[in-house]
Amino acid sequence: MKKLLIILLAAGLFLSSCKNQKKETNTNMDNPFFTEWTTPFGVPPFELIKTEHFIPAIQEGIKQQQTEIDAIVNSTDSPSFDNTILAFDKSGALLDKVSGVFGPLNSANTNDEMQSAAREITPMMTAHRDNISMNPKLFERIKAVYEKRNEMDLDDQQIRVVEKFYQDFERNGANLTPENQKKLKAINAELSTLSLKFGENLLAETNKNFKLVVENEADLAGLSADVIARAAMDAQKTGDSGKWVFTLAKPSMLPFLTYAQNRDLREKLYRGYFMRGDNDNEFDNKEIIKRIVKLRDERAKLLGFNNFAEYQIDINMAKTPQAVYDFLLKIWEPALNMAKQDVKEMQSIIDKEGGNFKLESWDWWYYNEKLKLQKFNLDENEVKPYFSLENAKTGIFYVVEKLYGLKFIKRDDLPTYHAEAEAYEVQEADGKFLGVLYMDFHPRDGKRVGAWSTAFRSATYRNGERVPTIGSIVMNFTRPAGETPALLSFDEVSTFFHEFGHALHGLFADGLYDRTARSVPRDFVELPSQIMENWAAEPEVMKVYAKHYQTGEVIPDALIEKLEKSGTFNQGFTTGEYVAASILDMDYHTTQNPEINDVRAFEKESMDKIGLIPEFIPRYRSTYFSHTFSGGYSAGYYVYLWAAVLDTDAFNAFKESGDLFNPELAAKFRELLAKSGAAEGMDVYRKFRGQDPSSEPLLEKRGLK
Repeated sequence: MKKLLIILLAAGLFLSSCKNQKKETNTNMDNPFFTEWTTPFGVPPFELIKTEHFIPAIQEGIKQQQTEIDAIVNSTDSPSFDNTILAFDKSGALLDKVSGVFGPLNSANTNDEMQSAAREITPMMTAHRDNISMNPKLFERIKAVYEKRNEMDLDDQQIRVVEKFYQDFERNGANLTPENQKKLKAINAELSTLSLKFGENLLAETNKNFKLVVENEADLAGLSADVIARAAMDAQKTGDSGKWVFTLAKPSMLPFLTYAQNRDLREKLYRGYFMRGDNDNEFDNKEIIKRIVKLRDERAKLLGFNNFAEYQIDINMAKTPQAVYDFLLKIWEPALNMAKQDVKEMQSIIDKEGGNFKLESWDWWYYNEKLKLQKFNLDENEVKPYFSLENAKTGIFYVVEKLYGLKFIKRDDLPTYHAEAEAYEVQEADGKFLGVLYMDFHPRDGKRVGAWSTAFRSATYRNGERVPTIGSIVMNFTRPAGETPALLSFDEVSTFFHEFGHALHGLFADGLYDRTARSVPRDFVELPSQIMENWAAEPEVMKVYAKHYQTGEVIPDALIEKLEKSGTFNQGFTTGEYVAASILDMDYHTTQNPEINDVRAFEKESMDKIGLIPEFIPRYRSTYFSHTFSGGYSAGYYVYLWAAVLDTDAFNAFKESGDLFNPELAAKFRELLAKSGAAEGMDVYRKFRGQDPSSEPLLEKRGLK
């Protein structure tokens, strides 16, 4: 979390206010956080770490960093880069060590005790961050260096660190009056608690509060044998032996929505999904949303902005909310038109089959699959046998070795936080150690939904030596079933490549200063991940990794051709549902009236305004929109599409060169990843590409021109 202490204030991560602490700081040496880890590569000794260790270690970490801050502000020497900026940049090592383990574990392997600890830790962390960002003496010293930065014989990177820290403090209330700082601290405190609660509610609604139990075998008609086998396994876990259970985890839900012939059960399952957090029960998120929107608006206005979106986007590549709206609406119109055409064609199938009903949102996957089969003779079940999880790993390792010379060596001797997590040593082409990467693939209770990349330790420098990354990627992929390995959809394969791209960004990051080592605008951060998805779909690469799990047969050219021809299929829906959610996110954070009375009505008005058709809903409805209300993408969900312009344009450079693994371009792109925080996002991109990005390749790729 190095110096993200301040940056993350804006993202609403880990925030709250300080409450009375009943526990005293415990520096007993049986707490593994108070010892130097002797594990290979310094990975966390997970088997020694217990939930009760976190709070005392956080308390001690706060105490130690506060002592370091006091030393900076009480120095009698004139403020300089070394005694102020560098000292602050390298402060908080113990706090980084503890939070670097707690955050990832609370997302990937939480339980009641961890969630209880999070509710206690969050206010401590928030108060500590506020105490730093609103420390007048610390800001005074940083400001003194900032004002003389061009007279201090600093290099470009030192000047950038100074400017970024000054910007952080300004954006987090350092220039406010004491009265307004007090208001801001109260807002930060409440926001952090609300965001935490939103996520806890969503986890409960997804993993605990709903299951579809199928008792009649006839209701499984249309489902493949491996899907049925997994449902039987899930039934055993939930105490429903002899039956079949389907959950809201996408590897369980999507095959049912796509192939199950029982329309009533498809509706029941999909309603369970899109009503999460909106059931007027103890896990309902509507009141939380109302309060978050109001508080974010107040926060932005305290800091001199018209609304929260303006505050957030001011430091992004887009710069203004209007630029984001213009960008999204440019994509929305062709996507909506394409989706409307798909609706007509799917309704025609329903009518020809004698269905006496209108297409609804829970029908989309089922009839879209029929439409794909009709247009391209392509059945997802025909494709999946070629995309086992192990094959996908082979493909990823092949791509990164061809591009960067990296080797990934599985290390069964490294401690892991869960039996399903795998650990890999990462080596350069010459055998030099680069870092460690954990991979965690399948859904389970205690793991939040979706896929993400994180780090137990981010790359840093200590005493002039680089300390490598200990990264982690976490997914929720289809599980093995009986003798059948985990067979992935191509969407899941793409997700794997995507998260691996984030991991590479972390492994390559190389900056002397923690504040700028990986500091990129939010709408740049998905470029490293999304560009990797392009290699997954290339026939040249597919022929390396897409092999039938039973026969070892390489994926046939005819099947690759079908996949290529269907590349723009369903983009009206895929792009449309994403843009709809992005606009909903923006509307919440640009509203002229942040006093929202009815969340459902606000959402409906937002979607009606852009003409969303009833046959599909935004990718995330408000009450389970974790990206914006608990995940750091508030007024920023648009960034995936913004980065898609960059990644498609960047990959075009490789395509235009005639070599997907062009060594010169690969070296330049690695430099982009390693030094991404060295300049502003567009400047970093131009240095790689030699020109501004073009949106034309993306529109062509998605069939939206």
